[in-house]
Amino acid sequence: MVAVTGSRNATVTLPNDEQILITREFDAPRHLVYKAWTTPELVKRWWSGHRGEMKVAEIDLRVGGRWRYVMVANGGFEVAFHGEYREIVPNQRIVNTEVYELPGAADAEGALNTVTFTEVDGRTTLTLLVQVPTRELRDEILSSGMEVGMQEQLELLEQLAISLR
Repeated sequence: MVAVTGSRNATVTLPNDEQILITREFDAPRHLVYKAWTTPELVKRWWSGHRGEMKVAEIDLRVGGRWRYVMVANGGFEVAFHGEYREIVPNQRIVNTEVYELPGAADAEGALNTVTFTEVDGRTTLTLLVQVPTRELRDEILSSGMEVGMQEQLELLEQLAISLR
């Protein structure tokens, strides 16, 4: 397992050539972290980090249900992702697909994400395992600058979850 970073609050590691593992602890109980992760009006408050403004946060939280997030980045361009829920265990685990919407491109093969919420003594550890089909796609995601935005997202997610107490 290769560690990519641990410089801020989240740690990014590479369990194998097709995986990215993000781990972060939150000073909030898991039901509140889960609520902030799965409620559209709350997702709009943290998902874009400090990188832009959320325009769409659609969540049909059921197996087979779809989700879609769209933001207008600070540079004025649109960034959109969508996917389908494969498994949901409320307050514990979500498995979903994730596809980056490239303008004018056919539906690209994306990632399979497994997010788990584990609580100990009122603190939640969130783990997000991103499974992609190739090392090249994994490396492309890592080189996209995703980490800086992800760190911002998770910081805002924690602040939001704390505020829901």
